Amino acid sequence: MGKLIVIEGVDGSGKATQTQLLYDALAGMGRPVRKITFPNYQSPFAEPVKQYLAGALGEDPAAVNAYAASTFYAIDRYASFQQDWGAFYGAGGVVVADRYVTSNIVHQAAKLTGDKRPFIDWLTDLEYDKLGLPRPDLVLFLDMPPEHAAALTKARANKFTGGQQKDIHERNADYIQEAYENALSVADLCGWRMVRCVADGVVREISDIAAEILGCTVPVLEK
Repeated sequence: MGKLIVIEGVDGSGKATQTQLLYDALAGMGRPVRKITFPNYQSPFAEPVKQYLAGALGEDPAAVNAYAASTFYAIDRYASFQQDWGAFYGAGGVVVADRYVTSNIVHQAAKLTGDKRPFIDWLTDLEYDKLGLPRPDLVLFLDMPPEHAAALTKARANKFTGGQQKDIHERNADYIQEAYENALSVADLCGWRMVRCVADGVVREISDIAAEILGCTVPVLEK
């Protein structure tokens, strides 16, 4: 099997940028590497996700329970693995993912109160065991507090419409805050590596964060 490195974080934390930089660095080192992104909005298998994020099932994210919403994303990931990158990974390639199963833990578990462990156990059994998706070798969580993330994404276009209208997650500040706080609480439980993106109240340089991510990744690839 290959290696799977996941870049995770709330909206606006810099996942796409850091995923691309990690991909570029590994490719420059001669590693066989692929970059993937979830959801895959170009795939018809992401249609349930798009409908959910557009508000077709309710404008409040909580209108769709964590278990139901998670299955939408799981379908998209399963199709992507089967059609796109599964063979590459199986042949020993390095896959760098912008979001993964971990995003359901960040966003959907935030809808739940109390112990999140039963949901995490259900989700990982569904996606890793029953659907057969590979488990990550390393998850790097970009710890970007929502107030900084919001400033960075204020003018960013929506990823699946291309317009300025935000999806039901992005336009709900309370939900983003809850997702961030949930991620901080489950990171140790899930064994994620935290990458602090703010130091002394100031967002760190992109290149500085990228260097830390690469430094965390290379030892994992060499195991």
